[in-house]
Formats: sequence, structure tokens, C-alpha cells
Amino acid sequence: MVRCIIIDDEPLALQQMEAYVKKIPFLELVASCQSAIDAHKILETEKVDAMFCDINLPELNGLDFVRSLENPPMVVFTTAYSEYAVEGFQLEAIDYLLKPFGFDDMKRAADKIKKRYDAIRTLQEVSQIDEDDAIFLKTEYKIVRINISHIRYVEAMSEYLRIYLVDYARPIIMLLSMKKMEERLPSRKFLRVHRSYIINLSLIREVSKNRILLDEDIEIPIGDSYRDQFNAYINSKFLTK
Repeated sequence: MVRCIIIDDEPLALQQMEAYVKKIPFLELVASCQSAIDAHKILETEKVDAMFCDINLPELNGLDFVRSLENPPMVVFTTAYSEYAVEGFQLEAIDYLLKPFGFDDMKRAADKIKKRYDAIRTLQEVSQIDEDDAIFLKTEYKIVRINISHIRYVEAMSEYLRIYLVDYARPIIMLLSMKKMEERLPSRKFLRVHRSYIINLSLIREVSKNRILLDEDIEIPIGDSYRDQFNAYINSKFLTK
């Protein structure tokens, strides 16, 4: 089941979408929210795979709400204003529903969510780290075994990842979420330093204000949301008088 929430400040719109969700067998409605603030509270306590989010919300609009989430679920934006469409898709929205929309439109968007959900569940399984420091990755219809210590860095590109290795000329590309990869890699060896990058800490050569230089002169940006965590790591290793 795809666990979803609905966010809309109009009670009638919420009621209509609730009815639509109940008619779609693979959707499970976790909560209906009338603001982004209420939705954020749900995301903090519940597992949510997808959300149908109105853009014109009080206090914090839907676009800014999604931007504020470190690991947002799949999102379908809903709005009465077509001019938001481009901005919505820039946030990697699964779909964009222009109000008023009917059940068929909702079902098509839900089908897109289910397709993405199934693809990620099928291909995102990275094996548990075993005793010889190896993981198995599914890529290009084959399974590749790699040593964790050979990972230079991981780069996100939409729902795919590029995994750059010490002993591979080209990156391994696979369908997997950044969050899942972050959970699988040992935190004592790897750190997420940007929304789109996880690095091998042992390969750091230099650090500037906004950049990390890895071996082979690879530059990785430091994201504002990850700066404190990275600085804490550096400070823990800093040699002082």
C-alpha cells in the first residue's frame, strides 16, 4: 500500500480528494491536513510515501513546504493556477493537477505514484553490509558487488544515484533514494554533505568555505542544511595546540 496524505485548506476539496483516495485500492490515507504546518507534524511521526499537496496554502505555500523538506515523499501538486506548473515540476513532482479535476485525473496521478513506488521498491534494495565490507547493487539488469571503502562519493540525480568508485572508470547508476543509501552506508565512514552528495570521509584532502576537495581533485559542494553536521565532524578531528 502507498501511504499518502492530502493537504488543502479548502474543506470541500479535502472531502472530495478523500473520497477519491478511498476508491483507489493501492492508496492508504494517513491524514488530511489543512496547512503545511499540520502536514509537517504528520511527516515527523508517520511513514508517508506520497502526498497530494495544494500550492495555495496559508502561512506556508505548498512549493515552499516541499522545498523545506530534507527528504520529501513523492508529491502531486494541486492548484487552480496553471502558472505554477513549471515550478512544481522543477521540484520533481510526480504530477500536477489543475483544479477542478475529476476522479480520472486523480487516478492517473495515483497510477504514476504507484509506478514510481513499485520501481523504487523493486530496485532500491541494497544488500546489508556484510562482514567483509561489501554491498551488492542492482544496475543495468545485473548485480554488482562492491567494497564500501571503494566508494568515493554518491551523487543524486532525480530518483537515480551515481555511485563513483575508486576502481571503476565510470559511475554505477541505479534507481535508489538518497535516504536509503545514506541509511545503508556506515556513518563512521560516510557523511551526507549536500542534498545531492554523500562523501567518503577518508578521501577528504582539503576543505574551503563552501567546497570539499576529495582525491583526484573532485570538488563537492557543502549544502547549508548539512554544514553544521560536517563542521562538527571536522572539529572532532581538528588538531589544536
